[in-house]
Amino acid sequence: MEPTAQTGLRTEEDLLTVRHAVRAATLKIGFGIVDQTRVVTAASELARNAYIHGGGGSLSIEYLRQGDMRGVRLTVRDDGPGIPDLDAALTDGFTTGTGLGHGLGGARRLMDNFEVHSIPGHGTTVIATRWARQ
Repeated sequence: MEPTAQTGLRTEEDLLTVRHAVRAATLKIGFGIVDQTRVVTAASELARNAYIHGGGGSLSIEYLRQGDMRGVRLTVRDDGPGIPDLDAALTDGFTTGTGLGHGLGGARRLMDNFEVHSIPGHGTTVIATRWARQ
C-alpha cells in the first residue's frame, strides 16, 4: 500500500477537487478510460452525499498493491446524521432529495468492494475499492 491522499469535503469546489484527485489516482495506477470513469463517478457520488447529507467530511485515496494487482481504495467519512435504513438507501430509486436515487447503490455497482458503516446520529463511512484490469 502506498501513501494516502486526503481531501476535505466542505465546499462545492472540494467536489471538483475530488474528481481531479481520483482521476489522477486512477491514471497513476494505470486504469483504462472506462474504469477511470467508473471510479471518478463513484467518488463524485460519495463525496456529494457526504457534502450534502453529512454536512461535509473527508475523502482519502489509498493506492493498493496485492501481488501483481494494483487498485485504489476510497474512504469517505462524514459526521452527519447517519443513514437510518441502510438497506433502503442502497436500493435503486431511493432518494432523500431531488436526485434520481442511484447514489449509494450505483456507486456500489461501479466498484469491486463496497462497505458502508453508518450509525444514526454519528455519521457514515463508505469504503470502496476498485482493482485495475490487466
